Amino acid sequence: MFTPHTPEEIQEMLRAIGVEKIEDLFADIPDKFRHPEKIDLPPTMTELEVTQEMQALAEANDNVRDHLLCFLGAGAYYHYIPAVVDHVLRRGEFYTAYTPYQPEVSQGTLHTIFEFQSMVCDLFNMEVANASMYDGATAVAEAVNMAYHVFRGKRKKTVLWPYMHPQYLATVRTYYEHSDREIVVPDLPLDATPDALAEYIDDQTALVMVQYPDFLGRLYDVQALADAAHERGALFGMAVNPLAVALFKAPGDFGADIAVAEGQPLGIPLSFGGPYLGIFTTRKKLVHKMAGRLIGESVDSRGQRVYVMTLTAREQHIRRARATSNICTNNALMALAATVYMALMGKQGLREIALLNYHKAHYAAQRLREIPGFDLAFPDVPFFNEFVLKTPSPVEDINAFLLDHDILGGYDLGKDFPQLQNHMLIAVTEMLTREDIDYFASVLEEWVE
Repeated sequence: MFTPHTPEEIQEMLRAIGVEKIEDLFADIPDKFRHPEKIDLPPTMTELEVTQEMQALAEANDNVRDHLLCFLGAGAYYHYIPAVVDHVLRRGEFYTAYTPYQPEVSQGTLHTIFEFQSMVCDLFNMEVANASMYDGATAVAEAVNMAYHVFRGKRKKTVLWPYMHPQYLATVRTYYEHSDREIVVPDLPLDATPDALAEYIDDQTALVMVQYPDFLGRLYDVQALADAAHERGALFGMAVNPLAVALFKAPGDFGADIAVAEGQPLGIPLSFGGPYLGIFTTRKKLVHKMAGRLIGESVDSRGQRVYVMTLTAREQHIRRARATSNICTNNALMALAATVYMALMGKQGLREIALLNYHKAHYAAQRLREIPGFDLAFPDVPFFNEFVLKTPSPVEDINAFLLDHDILGGYDLGKDFPQLQNHMLIAVTEMLTREDIDYFASVLEEWVE
């Protein structure tokens, strides 16, 4: 055990607070709740032994990088991450999750956040982006909050597409189930399109929001819905896959007022579910209702370019108990990862990666639907890199069989949608080769036999 204080220093501190020994600090705790004199601990180990033990435990885990072919997505995807991303992240001056509290001293951090905001706005065709949020789910919840405050609480209703990510919907409900907000998630059939949300829009609606592609991987033209929302005076929001919008229409092209995303596909590893990155963009006229922080560019007294906190976290510094948001910082380290990734790839590189995802997923869909007992659930609906596969038996059983063949199968949709029992959500990224997809198909064929 490492103790930073000498025995003499400890005695000096004890005298200062009026006790004789450290044990006296715990006098108020009944004896039966204290540890005995000797705790039954295993024998001590050297640093070398501990390292070997931890390495053995780590190697017991299967992982998509070394052991498994990954066809699992559902909001977190296995993409290639160039080595330079991790190299930059581990630099001492960047290795923190926080925007600095004395920001102008940290010009490098502010510069990277400014570039992040700029590239996200360009990718989404939106006017303003904040310095990032916790993840895609909280970004959706904050979009609902922002719309409420845009209308100063006079419009309390939000209409959400029921086939958004279930965790996004759950987070929104957690935020607002005990508030005066009305969250409407219509019970729509599987073959409904987002246009069906139009009938739920009225003069009390602050926001109509969809996911693009939706949780089931489907791509819909939402222009008519956006127009319907605007005609009733409501805002229109979109939660998007940031790689998909490198290939398809961006939120700004649909006239979205708010566009958010889970930024994990942009250079962030799977990491057992986090930390991830919430992307939040909006129109300039709405910026004062946006949560979080905004970094801007200015000049100093010598005319040199500098970066400043243009809008800070009013929630934290001023409003306190009257805060309109709980977002007071941001995942700056994850935003940096996305910044390095986007800068390295560029517009053309992002588009090429998106095309690889698109074509490989469509090859997989065609290959898998040829297997007896398997078929596409939505064969006539466009998709990006995820699609729903009907299966002849429970997905849980199929995935166990796949795992025995070193394949991480798709997401069991029956967990969230009772009407989709025996349906698997398959994700295909650039990390899978044609041979990998063919092997996946051959194992499923073996299952059928």
